[in-house]
Amino acid sequence: MKPMHNVFPFTAIVGQETMKLGLLLNLINPRLGGVLIRGEKGTAKSTAVRALADLMPGLNVVNLPVSATEDRVVGTLDIEHAIRQGEKRFEPGLLAAAHGHILYVDEINLLDDAIVDALLDAAAMGVNTVEREGVSHSHPAQFILIGTMNPEEGELRPQLLDRFALSVEVSGEKDVPSRMEVIRRRLAFESDPEPFRQRYGQDQMLLQERIVQAKELLRQIEPTEEMLEWTANIGIRLEVDGHRADITLMKTAMALAAYQGRTRVLPEDMTEAAMLVLPHRMRKRPFEDQIGGVEELRQQLGNLLTEGAHVT
Repeated sequence: MKPMHNVFPFTAIVGQETMKLGLLLNLINPRLGGVLIRGEKGTAKSTAVRALADLMPGLNVVNLPVSATEDRVVGTLDIEHAIRQGEKRFEPGLLAAAHGHILYVDEINLLDDAIVDALLDAAAMGVNTVEREGVSHSHPAQFILIGTMNPEEGELRPQLLDRFALSVEVSGEKDVPSRMEVIRRRLAFESDPEPFRQRYGQDQMLLQERIVQAKELLRQIEPTEEMLEWTANIGIRLEVDGHRADITLMKTAMALAAYQGRTRVLPEDMTEAAMLVLPHRMRKRPFEDQIGGVEELRQQLGNLLTEGAHVT
């Protein structure tokens, strides 16, 4: 594992289990489609992203600042050179640098919509194409897209929300012992990072091995007819527009099963996947009334199972 002495270990993060799961699923299947992390400041969002890269050898974080221009993100074509010399000259942007790595956008809700569209297109296709004055250039751009945002500072358009595979909500710990442990671990890390990291070295290695194994298991999982029917039922009953959610739900459930060390998807995998994939795509999003909305969604998913749309 590459030495990154200033990075807080992923396995040392207290709580935030849903956020950590969403990140890990994108490691297991980098083509899943990324994750949007929504929550108040100071809830380990950025810490978790850096820690995720530290977890796997060769994985880096490419930061896309809110102030970035479109050319800086997608790259530029020198049109004058193409006209004079008859050949393309392409200056790579952040999407090229992110190929094979993590592209991290903090405060993505404050990013220009055109730039968000471009990076989401690249994330979905695995290719970035730049066109200027009839001249075009394409290059591979396969990356794990992670966006973070504070909803108090504005929302993403529904069309853009739909492009993120998963969405998770984070908030500060409400349990006193857990909150105390957050403080204790952070102070210990800042006081002497290397011994702190060594303390979690075994946990880090075990998690890394689990991810590698899950990648192998994922290749062996095939969707059954029952899984497909259950997924279709959910999309129809919850009035989710389009089919992107259905496909993402299936891929997420398969990644969850692999993470649990199985080549068979269980009903609880489908339910857990739905809780990551559907809330930000529903016409009335559960996080508009977070507690009541999420519980209502869980109830509807449970009803679908008991009505006979079982996964076997």
